[in-house]
Amino acid sequence: MDPTGELTARAPDAGAAPVLGRYRLGRRLGSGGFGIVYAGRDERLGRPVAVKVVPTSAPAPERGRREALAAARLDHPGIVAVFDAGEDEHARYLVSELVVGRTLDRLQADGELSDRDVLRVGLALAGALQHAHERGVVHRDVKPQNVIVPDDARDARAAAKLADFGIAHLTGDDPLTHTGDVVGTLAYMAPEQAAGQRVDERTDLYSLALVLYEALAGRNPVRATSPAATARRVGTVLPSLRRARRDVPPELAAAIDRALRPGPEGRGTLADLADALAAALPELSDEGGTLVPHPLERAERGPLPPWAARAAGALAAGALAAVAVAAVRGAAPLEAGAGRAPGSDPTSRVLSADEAARVLSPAAAGALAAVGVALLPRLGWIALAAAAAALLAGPLPAAAVLVAAAAAPVPPLLRRDGAAWSLPAAAPVLGLAGLAAAFPALAGRARTAPARAALGGLGAWALLLAEPLLGRTLWVADPREAAGTAQHAWDALGAVVASGGVALAAVWALAAVALPWLVTGRRLSADVAAGTAWAAGTAAAGAAVAQELGAAEPRGLAAGAVLAAALAVAGPRVFGATRRGIL
Repeated sequence: MDPTGELTARAPDAGAAPVLGRYRLGRRLGSGGFGIVYAGRDERLGRPVAVKVVPTSAPAPERGRREALAAARLDHPGIVAVFDAGEDEHARYLVSELVVGRTLDRLQADGELSDRDVLRVGLALAGALQHAHERGVVHRDVKPQNVIVPDDARDARAAAKLADFGIAHLTGDDPLTHTGDVVGTLAYMAPEQAAGQRVDERTDLYSLALVLYEALAGRNPVRATSPAATARRVGTVLPSLRRARRDVPPELAAAIDRALRPGPEGRGTLADLADALAAALPELSDEGGTLVPHPLERAERGPLPPWAARAAGALAAGALAAVAVAAVRGAAPLEAGAGRAPGSDPTSRVLSADEAARVLSPAAAGALAAVGVALLPRLGWIALAAAAAALLAGPLPAAAVLVAAAAAPVPPLLRRDGAAWSLPAAAPVLGLAGLAAAFPALAGRARTAPARAALGGLGAWALLLAEPLLGRTLWVADPREAAGTAQHAWDALGAVVASGGVALAAVWALAAVALPWLVTGRRLSADVAAGTAWAAGTAAAGAAVAQELGAAEPRGLAAGAVLAAALAVAGPRVFGATRRGIL
């Protein structure tokens, strides 16, 4: 070690003999873990390698041996592989795979990681740490400087590689430190590690969560302006990630916040954090992304894959527009001179909104609405809902109120899923075919539990409001009573609530939430049994609601349940995962 405290080692020269008899050193790559890392070449096997040189004068020479022992237990694409280790009179050597890439801290500084890249890195590191923990190795120094992101990773599990196991804790081995000793990097240490207490898998979980927090928020909440100030923050309750990034999905922020709890017993597990990362992966931006997509990105980004969600929403929106125009056209015929100013040219007349609707055919209106919602899900939906209410307000004011009541709760409950805003309209469309009971299977395709619950409840609400609007039985209403009720909007709204609308919405919401936990997509036989039981239970609960309120048995209950079971089983296989364990 030189007088400045920096490590020194023999600079390799072209004529020097290979170290350990086979590894010729090249350019210096960097330093860390009490050693200097060089690019090298294994002359026996003819492959590039990285060689860490730890001078015999370096402090804690035991760490080189420990790193070799730790790495020897591990074989994972997300961990830098160690090939060889040895020593001579000058130094200890650790020979590993040569990873061409940059460290995570460098990529963060250069601004070259998208939010989705950060989660890809997190999933790779979670898998690597899980592998290490299963083999009795706790890393104890997880930080951005020890994470290498390869330039050409082809395997998502190798999207990031964990390096430097020099201070790892090995189960069954003599401890490197004694109780009260502190090793690691303070700004990334778990509180128990900083206090010199016993460490375990939850210590690495804390450090990983802190790495992810920093990568998403742009700052480390523990690091302060001085080591002493940083030490005072260790062990405190850290501010929620949502305070720095309001746009991060709440479930992801909650998982990272949980993993950063001061007490190890409250952090959950690596699997819990990995589940949250996988669930949020498709929801985050990939702008500027550079890493290989993770297999879980085959899953949909919303209630359905984008193309399917837009297609289903567009069809439902088109049906709504066609029904609205048909209702206006049937309310009163267009009079021969209507809209004409006295003395005006009959060829230049101005049509009111409801007159324009009578001129436009339902098919044309449906096609225009479908195209608009497919191209611009949010704006198209808002324009459609506003236009439908406006068109109906003149000839059918009660119907306009019902449309507004059905549309109003959609944006606040599905604010992040614009492609799904039109999906609740699919419930009355299915009801027209006598298959309304199948809608919870569509709602169960949403990625998060709140979105599934919202879709299920909104579908039931739209279905029951559509009965008095259309004057037809879609679920339990009598067509004649429904037709009469439609003339009095507030009576119709009250009737929907009194007829079990809230209870049915709750049943469908709970069914949609539970579906992906029951039908996992792993085994077909198990999914068929679970899907059939789920569909039957949902149908029975809907029928029980109707019976409790003295209504008739819901229309098409059996056929809808059969379709619901089929959709539940087919969903994970056709569209991909929605939650934990579904591929």
